[in-house]
Amino acid sequence: MEQEVFDAIARTGQALGNGSRLKMLQLLAQGERGVQDLAGIAGLNLTTASAHLQTLRAAGLVASQRDGTRVIYRLAGDDVASLLTTLCRVAEAHRPEVRAEVAAALPSDDLVSMSRSELLEASAAGRVVVLDVRPDDEFAARHLPGALSIPLAELLGRLDEVPADVEIVAYCRGRHCLLSHDAARLLRDRGFAARASEDGVAEWVADGVALEPGAAA
Repeated sequence: MEQEVFDAIARTGQALGNGSRLKMLQLLAQGERGVQDLAGIAGLNLTTASAHLQTLRAAGLVASQRDGTRVIYRLAGDDVASLLTTLCRVAEAHRPEVRAEVAAALPSDDLVSMSRSELLEASAAGRVVVLDVRPDDEFAARHLPGALSIPLAELLGRLDEVPADVEIVAYCRGRHCLLSHDAARLLRDRGFAARASEDGVAEWVADGVALEPGAAA
């Protein structure tokens, strides 16, 4: 019986054995999405994206519902975000090649990330402005309370909305999302005091950090 149980559990683990599916889980941690949206953001054609989602659904990792002609997907539960972030942390901690890939993806400058505890404390005390640089629909689905929403693609044209007299901390989808690092670098190059958050929405969902819905201002 024990072997049969482990075999059944392994089928869920097998669904995680694809980088595109992991990326789709991170995207769904931001909020529910249609297949077309997921395919576009993940850089996949619709047929491939649908096949990956079917695999994730069969493994019990995502759920779906129909909205007219659209099929909307969501994580089966916040524990799926926890599974994803734990997998990422374990891989980075114990596989040098993963650490090398992460280091190669991040720019080689002196940009120091801010830890979660430091970010939440500084935000509550008003010592930093927290900047959400994800697209507007992701901000509307869930975001850190009090965060300012300016998508990275719009940041250069909206610098007048960013306070210049306080440190800015940018966050995005998760620990391995580069949007926040690009935003912090852009701000620093233009004279702002800026850092990137060490983690992002996927980790916060996984760990039960209080997030709230609401449209971007």
